[in-house]
Amino acid sequence: MKKGIFIIALLFSAQIFAQAIYEDERYVPETDPLVVKNLDEWQGKKFGLLMHWGTYSQWGIVESWSICPEDYGWCERKKGSNPSNYNDYIKDYEGLRKTFNPVKFDPAKWAKAAKYAGMKYMVFTTKHHDGFNMYDTKYSDYKITSKDVPFHTNPKADVLKEIFNSFRGEGISTGAYFSKPDWHNENYWDPYFPPFDRNVNYDPSLYPEKWQKYVDFTHNQILEILSNYGKVDILWLDGGWVRKRDQVNIKENYDEKFTENESKNGFIKHRVVDQDPKMDELVVKARQKQPGLIVVDRAVHGKNQNYLTPEGRVPEKTLPYPWESCIPAGGGWSYSPGAQYMTGRQGIHLLIDIVAKGGNLLLNVAPSPEGEWDKGAYDLLQAYGDWMKVNNTAIYNTKPIEPYKEENICFTQNKAGNVFAFYLAKEGEDKIPAEVTVKAISPKKGTKITMLGSKTSLKWTKEGNGFKVVIPESLRNNLPAKEAWTLKIEAINR
Repeated sequence: MKKGIFIIALLFSAQIFAQAIYEDERYVPETDPLVVKNLDEWQGKKFGLLMHWGTYSQWGIVESWSICPEDYGWCERKKGSNPSNYNDYIKDYEGLRKTFNPVKFDPAKWAKAAKYAGMKYMVFTTKHHDGFNMYDTKYSDYKITSKDVPFHTNPKADVLKEIFNSFRGEGISTGAYFSKPDWHNENYWDPYFPPFDRNVNYDPSLYPEKWQKYVDFTHNQILEILSNYGKVDILWLDGGWVRKRDQVNIKENYDEKFTENESKNGFIKHRVVDQDPKMDELVVKARQKQPGLIVVDRAVHGKNQNYLTPEGRVPEKTLPYPWESCIPAGGGWSYSPGAQYMTGRQGIHLLIDIVAKGGNLLLNVAPSPEGEWDKGAYDLLQAYGDWMKVNNTAIYNTKPIEPYKEENICFTQNKAGNVFAFYLAKEGEDKIPAEVTVKAISPKKGTKITMLGSKTSLKWTKEGNGFKVVIPESLRNNLPAKEAWTLKIEAINR
């Protein structure tokens, strides 16, 4: 994943936004009945945790991307002994493993905080693009359990095992992030050639045996995780440029680069390469190990992308298929010293907005080099948990209902037909108004309206096609939650 800084308005580059919109428009439904069932259950979970963690956290830089020889902002090299020299930088970067010693690593504490926040699933970076493995793989020495990593003597050295066990112990389902490109592996970035960009640095069609070795390596590592680390619910694959392409797709992608003026003089920042990881074969083998496994081959159109993952943004409308917005809680995807985290108000409103549109929120929290979360992360999750304790029935296992949002009021609906109207507190607003008017929802005559967390039956009157509800002063002075208040409407007119 690229560096993503959370800005209140969620302003991101046109390139990422355009890619996400394009991705939104294409989806191939899953046909495996067990996967369909698990996917339906996943959609009801609504709230998950993503964690980017690796040796790069010691420098407080964007994960992996600084070793990629591309001229983008997220690839800037500013650390090390000689960042102006690429080869020196790589040596220093890979040397970070020799000082990686997160002795304060306490996944049980993370899992408890996530559970309190209301998170129902998690995804952890087993390996990012730099190829450093956060688990005890037998297929690479570039791993946290290697003898040249100080942490290897720690009883918790197999980080993935400890994290999965801790989160499962809190009833949270597990997902494995895995990078399809591996910039450390000699069969992806062959040391004979310099790396050109994020892609494989040789032509797989000219060196098919070398490419097959890389495919075997990738399959073996993924199957290793699915075999040795207990129940895995989600395989979350990153590096969408590692995919099978045909000539038409390659031409279309290059045409886009030139029509979008990426290159006015013929220089292209990164190429488009047919590099087939044989994903169909892998998914069959993966589900033999883990029946019903949800597979997310991110940004690759086809049957192996069971749900879509708009990155760093929230779609403007509801989408007709499973989706999840992955968004950093503070700073970037990886650890940033002094990161500013969302406030409780921002985080809660973000979750409501996403759920009202039918999606899930995958919130990223980045551990520090010592293996800790920032206080800002714990404070945010505490705010989520305080709010969810009162309002979670309006979040879990709900679906969108038109018009999903009306000014600062969002809507969801449960299977029983109850409708929930979330009043999102405006800036500086610490209590719900004495009267709330909803224009788009029409309660059935005589239906009961309450506020979640209160047993008081609220008086309401029909107004046009909507209604107006009165919030008594006694309730306004003793509200059951902060930042957003949920009105439960027992039944509405269709």
